[in-house]
Amino acid sequence: MTRAIELVEVGPRDGLQNESLIVSTDDKVELIRRCVAAGARRIEVASFVNPRKVPQMADAEAVVEALGEVEGVTRIGLVLNLRGAERALACAIDQLGAVAVASDAFGIRNQGQTSAQSAQEAARIVALARSAGRTAQVTIATAFGCPFQGAVDPAHVVAMAKALAASGPVEIALADTIGVAVPAEVTRLVGAVQAVIAPLPVRVHFHDTRNTGLANVWAAVEAGAATVDASLGGLGGCPFAPGAAGNVGTEDVAYLLDRSGIATGLDLDRLIAASQWLSGVMGKPLPASVSRAGGFPAGEHA
Repeated sequence: MTRAIELVEVGPRDGLQNESLIVSTDDKVELIRRCVAAGARRIEVASFVNPRKVPQMADAEAVVEALGEVEGVTRIGLVLNLRGAERALACAIDQLGAVAVASDAFGIRNQGQTSAQSAQEAARIVALARSAGRTAQVTIATAFGCPFQGAVDPAHVVAMAKALAASGPVEIALADTIGVAVPAEVTRLVGAVQAVIAPLPVRVHFHDTRNTGLANVWAAVEAGAATVDASLGGLGGCPFAPGAAGNVGTEDVAYLLDRSGIATGLDLDRLIAASQWLSGVMGKPLPASVSRAGGFPAGEHA
């Protein structure tokens, strides 16, 4: 292996949040534990948002309490505002995941904030986490396109990233919330953001709405991204983004990178088994390919 890439498992949060089947707290905790057993060391365990808007996440505190501390694992809680951040910190979450939005139209519908207001709130969330002795990261949503306003100016995203980096997060993430990006765009934006936030790392978050997710992962890694979000089984979607399909599948990304000589620290056989278990919980086949086809050579894993 010539290089290592960190994968953040977002299945327990982004993977489940848009599913109509309400998954039990026990099954969410089991999902997290299976991901840990497969080697995941940073996991989005829940989001602390309005349960009326995202019923799947109504048990966020219960999930964190039942899970408890997991040695060597960073438990991430997604938060959209200070109220959510305070809830997450009260239940001893390890890291806050703040969200700023590159599109005014999406931000108003998703968070009730303009792009500038969401960035200001994200900076306040980072400051709150730091004051509580925790860490925080910031994701720039709709970084490649918005379902309501269309194209997003890359220069605006770069400027947001530079300003947000000054607030002290552990990283800045670029999210293709609705899966419209193509590799050439990813290469340019990751490079441009990296240039203004270095030495802070760039994380990326892709949805596979238009079947470009894995290609975008590869483009981001080649452009210098240090961390990739992925969701076991390829589940995912945003309740506020019409047409957004699943995230890139954790097992698919692990297969791509490991077979390319880039270490992920994940055990592919265990990921496949966990994905098949999750398929049973959800009562349907999951989108990711590797859990259906298997690894290659058969039985080989990281």
